[in-house]
Amino acid sequence: MATHEPLSDEQIQQELGRLPDWRHVGGALATVYKLHSAAKALEFIAAVGEVAEELNHHPDLDWRYNRVVLRFSSHDAGTVVTAADVEAAHRCALRASALDAVAQPDKLPNGPAA
Repeated sequence: MATHEPLSDEQIQQELGRLPDWRHVGGALATVYKLHSAAKALEFIAAVGEVAEELNHHPDLDWRYNRVVLRFSSHDAGTVVTAADVEAAHRCALRASALDAVAQPDKLPNGPAA
C-alpha cells in the first residue's frame, strides 16, 4: 500500500487496535500526552520533531505546559489518514513511552486542529 493512499474507515479502525491511545478525529489520528513537567514536554516535542524529520511527515502539534496534543493527517492527500500517519503515530507512541508520558486521548479538543 502506498504511504499517501487514504485508508478506509475499516483500515483505520484496525490500526487503532494497535494504537489504543489514539483516536480518529477530524480526519486525523490524534492523541494527548501528559508528561511530568514542561521540560519533559519539550523533550517529547523534540523527539516528535526527530520522527517527523525521519519520515518527512509532520504533525499538527499543540503544547500546553506539560501536555502535548498531536494530530497526524496527510494534507497532501486531502487531509486524510494514510499509512504515513499510522507509522508516525506508532513512532511517537514509542517516544512517549520512553519518556513515561501518559496518554490522555479523552482530553482531545473536539474537531480538527485549527
